[in-house]
Amino acid sequence: MESAPTWYLMKNEDGSIFGPITFEQLHQWALDAQVSPLDKISSDEKTWAKAPMVPELEMDYLIEVSPDQFYGPTTIGAVREFLQIGEINAETPITNCRDGSITLIKDIPGLRVRSEEDEAAPVRTSIRINLQQRVRDLEEALMEERRAREQAEHLVERLEAKLSEITRAASL
Repeated sequence: MESAPTWYLMKNEDGSIFGPITFEQLHQWALDAQVSPLDKISSDEKTWAKAPMVPELEMDYLIEVSPDQFYGPTTIGAVREFLQIGEINAETPITNCRDGSITLIKDIPGLRVRSEEDEAAPVRTSIRINLQQRVRDLEEALMEERRAREQAEHLVERLEAKLSEITRAASL
């Protein structure tokens, strides 16, 4: 990947764009869990790809947050953050998307698993709060879309009735 500052990051949450930045900076943001699996990147601000599609960003891990909920693909930095805030634990399996292997967190070298002493300390809840906020935002957006659809349907009905009147008047 080029190191010239020709890379852009588009955040999925609000569409905000960061850049131009170097690929090294983008890679560091990914390693620091600042790039979500839904974020997009571009080198020209015209063609966008989801961040995990770029192998050099090392977004290789799928975290099993619960038996029916997964997060990723993401970086080992995000795995570390989930572990640090208590969203996952030593027994949580993660899948390496490059080779398909499944490993428990406790078996990954370099990841510090929370000890019993850590369990007594407060944890950050930003990911869970952000997910809850995202669900609320999506529910609100859905309601707004439904209201707009209903208004459009009423407008179509009125226009069809008017067209019918005009058609009858013209045929007389």
